[in-house]
Order: sequence, then structure tokens, then C-alpha cells
Amino acid sequence: MRIIVGVTGATGVEMSYYLLKALRSTKDCEIHLVVSQGALTTWQLESRIPLQDLYDLADYVYKETNLSAVISSGSYMTDGMIVMPCSMKTLAGIVSGYAENLIQRAADVCLKENRKVVLVPREMPLGRIHLKNLNMAAEYGCAIVPPMLTFYNGASTLEDQIHHVVGKVLLQFGLSYDKFVAWKGDVVS
Repeated sequence: MRIIVGVTGATGVEMSYYLLKALRSTKDCEIHLVVSQGALTTWQLESRIPLQDLYDLADYVYKETNLSAVISSGSYMTDGMIVMPCSMKTLAGIVSGYAENLIQRAADVCLKENRKVVLVPREMPLGRIHLKNLNMAAEYGCAIVPPMLTFYNGASTLEDQIHHVVGKVLLQFGLSYDKFVAWKGDVVS
């Protein structure tokens, strides 16, 4: 499996670290990472994890300005892309086809090649323009997986909540995650 991960400047950048750890534990998963300039700034403000630890989990790391990277071409086969977190600026670029950086270009390529694109939008509250853009992204084939709080899984820490979101994202690619607690529900007999 070959997955592109874009990390943008929205709050919650540390979720991407957990995502890459989960992908790294997946057998035969090649990770292509793009971290935006905004994400670099947000990482410094929000995380105590050294940024190099994130980079070390990826097989390939690209600058967002590198529009000649292999992942900017549809002829380079991937299984899709995850943008986690996805800023509203990046969302707007994706839905308008304005591929000004490698994250937006890679998403554009995945969409045109009918590959999976999973967006993890981080904004609250969502304005009308955000909702319109999220709806358009869904119409274009993106899976929208906002990092919503979940209580049915017994999560008692922030890390438990992050594991849940990562698990929901990975389910979009048919991947299981050992730290994800699925809804058990009632068994009807």
C-alpha cells in the first residue's frame, strides 16, 4: 500500500503523528509525507513531540513547494491520500482545483485518478462557506472524517480520542488499527 499524508496548519497537527505511527505498523505501507509551512508553525505552538519524529515515520518527505515530486503525477500509483488535519484554506484549494502547493496538487491528482481522499477538517464552528466546501468535497468523492469526540468506546484520555479518529480514517482504506475500539452494539438474537 502507498499512502500520501498531508499535514496542514489547522490545530490538531499532532494527530498526524499518531496516524503515521499507525500506518508505519501496517504491513507493507509506504508513506509519502507533505507538511505545509502553516503546519510547521502550528507544530511549534502545539506539540512537544520533535518534528523530526514525524518525519522519521515517513518513507518520503516532501516540501509543500515541490510541485515536481512524484506524488504530483497521476502516473505515480498510490492508494490515496489523507489530509490530517485539513485546514479550511486547503479544503478550499482542493474543491476549487487550485493546486498551489503539493498537498493540494496531490489531492487533485488522487481525485482525478479516482483514488481515495480522506479529509480530517479542523475548524469550529463551521461557517457556511466551510460547510459548502465540505459538501463539495464529498460530492467530488472525498471522505470527510472530522475529529469528533466519541464516548461509546470508553475513551478517557485525549490520546484515546485521537486513536479513535485515526482508526476511523484507516477504516476508509480497509485497514484495521489495534488501538481503535469499535462500537459493539446490542446483539439481537
